[in-house]
Amino acid sequence: MKLGVFTPLFNQLSFDEMIELVAKKGLQTVEIGTGGSPGDAHLKIDELLASSDARKEYLAKLADKGLEISALSCHNNPISPLPETAKEADELIKKTIKLASLMNVPVVNGFSGISGGNPTDTQVNWPTLPWPTEYSDNYNYQWENKLIPYWKGINTEAEAAGVKIGIELHGGFLAHTPYTMLKLRDGAGKAIGCNLDPSHLWWQGIDPVAAIKILGEAGAIHHFHAKDTYLDQDNINMHGLTDMQPYGNVKTRAWTFRSVGCGHDLKVWSDMVSALRIYGYDYVLSIEHEDTIMSVDEGLNRAITNLRSIMINEQPSEMWWV
Repeated sequence: MKLGVFTPLFNQLSFDEMIELVAKKGLQTVEIGTGGSPGDAHLKIDELLASSDARKEYLAKLADKGLEISALSCHNNPISPLPETAKEADELIKKTIKLASLMNVPVVNGFSGISGGNPTDTQVNWPTLPWPTEYSDNYNYQWENKLIPYWKGINTEAEAAGVKIGIELHGGFLAHTPYTMLKLRDGAGKAIGCNLDPSHLWWQGIDPVAAIKILGEAGAIHHFHAKDTYLDQDNINMHGLTDMQPYGNVKTRAWTFRSVGCGHDLKVWSDMVSALRIYGYDYVLSIEHEDTIMSVDEGLNRAITNLRSIMINEQPSEMWWV
């Protein structure tokens, strides 16, 4: 396995400054945004698409620092009921797939998206219950008319480009659980898999080790985000897990994103790393730092230290004891 970082936490730095800092921390990979939620501070997609020389120079700078790109990320909403939002997101993911192919980056990460609940909705609709039955009507419309048709098309483009898609299982979007991930993959194609982020599973009540077994068995884990979540049971008793408070309300929130090892102990993280190895994922652990109570440097350093202590770097030995 390799250890890397998702770079939006360094969006205030230039590309050259960012890779210098990441290399000094001894990391091996970077996951870089091409637009959408991650922004494009470290990669201007149109410039790189337009020039092979620019691509070569970009990759040479990374190689000079001992770095490679684990994934290009364009988290956005390509099935938004707002036409301009959907168009922008669709164009971005297609450009990102093309650039990933040209730069030999194996994975493009993003969200599945969320549409309106019917053809006339002007805002997104995230149904989480089958009753009242209007929610089921919304859900079926979204999957049958929006989600599956859209990602079928993207699957075709990704397969042609030799690129895998990593959907982040994030609440608020239609693919947010192992079941919905596999349902999307079954309907759209095998280039579609997940960028597995345990932080979003914990607050939904899903055991990430079990999720790794389910998704790994299906060959559906294409990338991995290393981010933790602290669950505050007292606050869960008040607000439930679908807590609408701002993330900054740490004292009263039901759950809060934390650096690796600050929400769940390293035995839990070690079990996840072992499950990843057993079920066929031996790629990158990409640190996503969104810890509200730690600085960027302290939170990232904590994650690096903790992950290094439990990562499996070498291939297994012969079983000399049997």
